[in-house]
Amino acid sequence: MRALLISMIVSLVTTLIITPQAIRFLWCAGINGRDLHKKNRPRLPASGGICVASGIIAGILSYVGIQTFVYGAQTVSIYLLGVISTILIVTFVGLIDDINVKSKDVETRDGKNLKMGLPQWIKPLLTLPAAIPLMVLNAGETTMSVPFIGLINFGIFYPLLLIPIGVVGVSNMINMLGGFNGLEASLGIVYSLSLGIFALMVGAETAGVIFLVTSAALVAFLKYNWYPAKILPGDSLTYLLGSIVASGVIVGNIEKVGLIIMLPFIFQGILKFYSLFKMKKFASDLGELQKDGSIKSKYGKNIYSLTHIVMNFGRLSEKQIVSILICIEIIFSILIFLGL
Repeated sequence: MRALLISMIVSLVTTLIITPQAIRFLWCAGINGRDLHKKNRPRLPASGGICVASGIIAGILSYVGIQTFVYGAQTVSIYLLGVISTILIVTFVGLIDDINVKSKDVETRDGKNLKMGLPQWIKPLLTLPAAIPLMVLNAGETTMSVPFIGLINFGIFYPLLLIPIGVVGVSNMINMLGGFNGLEASLGIVYSLSLGIFALMVGAETAGVIFLVTSAALVAFLKYNWYPAKILPGDSLTYLLGSIVASGVIVGNIEKVGLIIMLPFIFQGILKFYSLFKMKKFASDLGELQKDGSIKSKYGKNIYSLTHIVMNFGRLSEKQIVSILICIEIIFSILIFLGL
């Protein structure tokens, strides 16, 4: 427990130190985006996921170092180092997505404008390599309890099929909900802290380390991402958080609990694909800023996102919308403890 506490402190402090430096670096590098729910739509540094990833990696490495040199335990280190590899890969993919200039037009010699950026369909494929470290380590148990069926041993199909589906699916699912100051980070704190506590309660120490170190890094990042934000999370954070959830539940063999706590994101994914069916494109989570500071849905009474449901509650500010969504995630986080 002492090693875990130290690793969480290292994660928090590292993120606190790196984030201000990253804000300056990202701004100078031109990696920024508009904060669309503010009156003057200011540009802010984006890709805050690299700050959180730095904190998580520092925290996990601290834990591995303490276990190795103080307690002489190395069995847990293999899976944690595999998770670090997954984090590095998926954060790199998210960074590529953040720096792509899909909002800019590049004029060609014939006078036409060429839109640059990653096509939507290719993003899930880019997160696929992040599953490889967990696959080669054969992380998790191949026997799972399937609702209405019972225990099933998936054998070789677990590492070769279920692990990549889990990493890609969760990474992109979490990426579908965001766009408000503090939303991605605060939701991440709720589910990572809950999953971390649950993992420790059931004896899944490695998963507990992964989730609790993540929650510590997110707390530090939220200092700069809460309203009014000084840095935007970007896809590098949402992909990172998705890989963390997938890695933790796989290593800790708590897939069922992970499914429960991710239900809001699953519902969000269903709504997003419904919007694709209805409008031939994914609907935006964002709203339109009103003169009184409230935010109104762009789609009227049509519901294509969890944010649209909340925005239809009444005249709510950005902070109020985020707070309601946090409360929704807290409810589902409480559910995982009711079966203990």
